[in-house]
Amino acid sequence: MAERIARALSERGELVLLRRDDALELRVNGVFVMDTAHTATERALATATLRQVSGDGLRVLVGGLGLGFTLHEVLADPRVGEAVVAEIEPALVDWHRQGLLPDGAAALGDARVRLRVGDVADVLQVGAPFDVVLLDVDNGPGYLVYEDNAEIYRSGFLTRCRDRLAAGGVLAVWSASPAPQLREALRAVFGDCTELDIPVVLGSTETSYLLYLAERPHS
Repeated sequence: MAERIARALSERGELVLLRRDDALELRVNGVFVMDTAHTATERALATATLRQVSGDGLRVLVGGLGLGFTLHEVLADPRVGEAVVAEIEPALVDWHRQGLLPDGAAALGDARVRLRVGDVADVLQVGAPFDVVLLDVDNGPGYLVYEDNAEIYRSGFLTRCRDRLAAGGVLAVWSASPAPQLREALRAVFGDCTELDIPVVLGSTETSYLLYLAERPHS
């Protein structure tokens, strides 16, 4: 039996934060998005991608605050100089600030964090180039939280991401299932794409989540 911790309505629908057993769970319009029981791939979205880039003072864009685990891993890397976070749902930001999510207030209070409440497509255009862009706004292109997010996985938006990356910068996209069309779109835009398969256990079920990484060439 799940206990409702918080609920909010926005122009996009209903957000609910639940406690189920010992875990917190986020649902949007009744659809499961993520929980605190299985966070390895959200963390890997940051760590696996940051391993691909070199240098200090890295500028990172996190598309989708979610439950905050990707941001925590970004901030754990001392090379990160600025972490820009784009989150479209203001209520989710408020829940972090209110302490309803693990270490959420502390992460958002980090001096390196620049929080932007809005669409990641708009936030992407602001400021200097990014060394890393991390996208986790859905359960992948096959399981959209909002139908408008379909554009994020198509060549037009991926080209905008490439053009906003510094030379050698990396774009990473999280997906709950194989996304061959996304893989091919990334290859067409960037010239190559790496697909990382990360095994996870959900209850008694063994499955995999995936990360798609593409690098902007140095020349």
